[in-house]
Amino acid sequence: MNIELLRATNLRCFEDVSFAPGPGINWLIGPNGAGKTTLLEAAYILSHGRSFRAGGRTAPCRNGAHDYLIHAEIAHKNRPKVRLGLARVEDRWMARRNGEDLANLAPLFEACPVVYFGPESQALLLGPAEERRAFLDWSVFHVERTSLVSWKRWRRALRQRNALLRQNAPAVDFLPWEQELGRLAEQIHPMRVRCLGQLELHVAGEAARLVPELGSVRIDYRPGWDVEAGLTDQLAGSRDRDRERGFTRYGAHRADWSLVFDRVAERDHLSRGQAKAAALVCTLALTRWFKEALGEYPLLCLDDLESELDAPHVMAVLEWLTENQPLQSWLTSTRTTGLVSGAAGARVFHVKHAADHSSICELRTHGSGARTV
Repeated sequence: MNIELLRATNLRCFEDVSFAPGPGINWLIGPNGAGKTTLLEAAYILSHGRSFRAGGRTAPCRNGAHDYLIHAEIAHKNRPKVRLGLARVEDRWMARRNGEDLANLAPLFEACPVVYFGPESQALLLGPAEERRAFLDWSVFHVERTSLVSWKRWRRALRQRNALLRQNAPAVDFLPWEQELGRLAEQIHPMRVRCLGQLELHVAGEAARLVPELGSVRIDYRPGWDVEAGLTDQLAGSRDRDRERGFTRYGAHRADWSLVFDRVAERDHLSRGQAKAAALVCTLALTRWFKEALGEYPLLCLDDLESELDAPHVMAVLEWLTENQPLQSWLTSTRTTGLVSGAAGARVFHVKHAADHSSICELRTHGSGARTV
């Protein structure tokens, strides 16, 4: 997959911007605050329906504006080009694909898979379980499309059971929802297991290359309930305790997974640098697995590698990018020296504020001559 054109309106510092990246490695160079990360964020929002930055869905909106718009033109291998549009208007999404309105965002996610690594990514190792579940279920969605229907039904049934807990409803009212959750758990669990089993092979390969000092690695998956006993029975048995707490303590919404290295006793024993490198292992492994499962690479976004990783790891990433062409990647940096020259065939774009210091940003690329893109 290649994004051939990305346009954004009223997105953070941009009043209006248009970016036409190349099919391979693309460097976005510029000072802090110029909008480099915002371009990565725009692609990520199309892919996930949320930002990787803190804040709600309206947080990316430019100061003083009431809505924002993202448009992309995407080329796929052996498939027609796709035009996507996503707008956040009055606290709701409006989405289009090839000019047709969409009832939900799933077709955008399907057409625009984006894998991201940046300052926030160490949360994948050290952050709350929600981060790892989101990573896992987004991955599952792209190879198990039925997972989305299962998850929508799961959330509905879970809301109903939680409401009954707070209302102190009689036991008979719980039965249909607990049976539904048990049935859905039997669908969701195998899809997650298959995903992690396939991903683990790529994780092992990337870890051996990037963090050999941590030893061999495996993925430890905890489904969130006793699979052998069955979720329906476990929910019935925990109902009184759940009433006291006001929420459902067991189920697929409580799942978690972690990387277990044979030379590290606990994940909390990882240094900050090791946690970043391990998160990068997951990022690159997911990128490789997507290629294997879907037949084409996703877009890979790498934000400010120099500040997140030491020099040997950065150079290893650049070598990896060169080896995995025709993967499209977007990388950001505050300087042009050193790293850029280490990526053969890369296109280099300069991101900077306009001379009048307005919110409009200019992007320039160096080649036969500088030009505005």
